[in-house]
Amino acid sequence: MLTLACTCLPSFAAPPTPPIFVLNSLDATVSLIDPTTWSELRRVSVGKEPHHIYLTPDQRSVLVANSAGDSLTFFDPKTGEIQRTVNGIIDPYQLRFSPDMKWFVTAANRLNHVDIYRWDGSNLQLAKRIATGKTPSHIWIDSKSTTAYVSMQDSDELIAVDIATQTIRWRVPTGPMPADIFGIHDDKTLLVGLTGGEGVQVFDVTGREPKAVGVLPTGKGAHAFRAAGDGKTVFVSNRVANTISRIDFTTLKVVANYVVPGGPDCMDVTADGKRLYVTSRWAKKLSVVDLQTGQLIRQVPVGKSPHGVWTLDHAR
Repeated sequence: MLTLACTCLPSFAAPPTPPIFVLNSLDATVSLIDPTTWSELRRVSVGKEPHHIYLTPDQRSVLVANSAGDSLTFFDPKTGEIQRTVNGIIDPYQLRFSPDMKWFVTAANRLNHVDIYRWDGSNLQLAKRIATGKTPSHIWIDSKSTTAYVSMQDSDELIAVDIATQTIRWRVPTGPMPADIFGIHDDKTLLVGLTGGEGVQVFDVTGREPKAVGVLPTGKGAHAFRAAGDGKTVFVSNRVANTISRIDFTTLKVVANYVVPGGPDCMDVTADGKRLYVTSRWAKKLSVVDLQTGQLIRQVPVGKSPHGVWTLDHAR
C-alpha cells in the first residue's frame, strides 16, 4: 500500500462559489479561478506536468495527476486547498475511477503501461501494471466497471482491459493519434477522438470483437470529450481547427459548432448547462463559451500550456 505524504498549508477563506481548477502543465501549477469575478484567486504549485483532474467517488477530494512528478495532489473541491499528496504513482498522465468505486486506473503516457489500483475509499493499492502499445493516452470505463478502454496515441490502437483479471481482452487499429474516449448507447458504442485526423472514430463494442463503424467529421485535431449534461449530446474539442463540436447521441451528427481560439483542449460544463469552460492550450487562457448564444464571451489568463479544467459546480 502506498504511503500518503501529507502537505499542510495555511487555511484560506472559501470562495463564495467553488473555484474553477485549471492545470498548467508546463508550469507545474494549478490556477484557481473565481467564476464570479473571473480573477485568479491564487496559483498553487503541484508536481511536474499536471495534465488531468478527477473527482473522488466520495466527492470530498479532487485529484490532480502530476505525470512527470509521479504523484497525485488531493484538493478540497470547494476551496482549492491542498489536502494531501500521494507519491509513487508512476506517470499518471490520465486517470479515472470505476463507477463501482472499487478501482482506480491510470495511463502512463511516457512509459507505455496502464496501472490498475484497488481503492478502499482512502488508499490506493497497485493490483497490476499492464504493458500496452505506444503512448497510452485516455481512458474510458464502462458503467458496469468491467472494462477499461484505453487509446494508444502513437501505435494507433484502442485496447480493452478486463478490470477484474487485469488482462488485455482485445486490441484494434484506429485512425491517427487516438486520444479521448467516450461511451454512449449503454456502453454499446465508443467515440474516439482522432487528434491526428479530422474527426471522431465510432466503434461498436457489443460483440466479442469491436467493429469500426466509421468516422464522424468534426474538425482537425479532434481530441477531448465532455458530456453536455443533457443526456443527449457530447462536446468534442478540435484542437487544430480551433473549434468545439456538439454531437447528438441518436443521429451521431454534429448539431453545433463553437469557435474557440488557441488550441481548445479539455472542457467542463456549468451545472445549469449555460457555459462551457475550455482550456486554450497554446494561448495560456481559460476560454468561456456562452452555450445559449454560441459565442466566446471571455478568456482568462492562466499559466503555460493549460490542460485539464474542472469545477465542482458542473453538469452531470
